[in-house]
Amino acid sequence: MKTIHTAAYQRFLLLLVKARKEAGLTQQELSERLGRPQSYVSKFERGERRLDVIEFLEIARSLGGDPHKMLEEIGSVLD
Repeated sequence: MKTIHTAAYQRFLLLLVKARKEAGLTQQELSERLGRPQSYVSKFERGERRLDVIEFLEIARSLGGDPHKMLEEIGSVLD
């Protein structure tokens, strides 16, 4: 499947998946914290749905992570 996402965005998605797994959460558990269906998590993790900054903040907080640190890690990919 061809993607319109950049390599940096793909790395961003991998970091979100990693954070979810490190938090010990399944997609279903994260979706329940977000008040969204499991398919929402599946779609953004696979790159089928692009996230905006507000959604990113909600996800980061639901994972118990620090959004600032996550953005710094993502930013390091661009350097």
